[in-house]
Amino acid sequence: MSFLKRPNNFLFRLLVVLASVSLAVLSLLVIYSVVMRYVFSDAPDFVEPIALLLVIVIAMFGAALKVREGGHIGLDSLVKKLPPKGQLIATAFQHFCLIVFAVAVFFGCLQMAEATMDDRIPILGLPEGLRYCIPVVASVCIALFSLENLLALFAKKHN
Repeated sequence: MSFLKRPNNFLFRLLVVLASVSLAVLSLLVIYSVVMRYVFSDAPDFVEPIALLLVIVIAMFGAALKVREGGHIGLDSLVKKLPPKGQLIATAFQHFCLIVFAVAVFFGCLQMAEATMDDRIPILGLPEGLRYCIPVVASVCIALFSLENLLALFAKKHN
């Protein structure tokens, strides 16, 4: 388990920085857009496609961060009523499902990125496949964080 801890710590810190910077930039862009639209009657057209990319970064990297922290949405009222072994099995199943989900997102988004890489995002001129590269990166992080949590769960069980 310790072999994953150091690289996952680095990934976690990197995702925090990227998601935080994306949120700050998104906030500034929205403020800029509102001021330009309602004060100067000159709405910038580049704000919307950039904002969409930033929202994808914030959502996907934020989801990965919550997986690492164990703070993702869950209904644990049933799990808490289970005996300790049942709780262990339910938690292990949850992490296993997250890994399967991450693998599905990885391959699905990778396929979409490849299929749309020659298309361009209007106004920005960036490859359309960029929208799908963000979830590819996030899914790798989700899988690594879930694997770390799964291994820590069984390491705790054996101690």
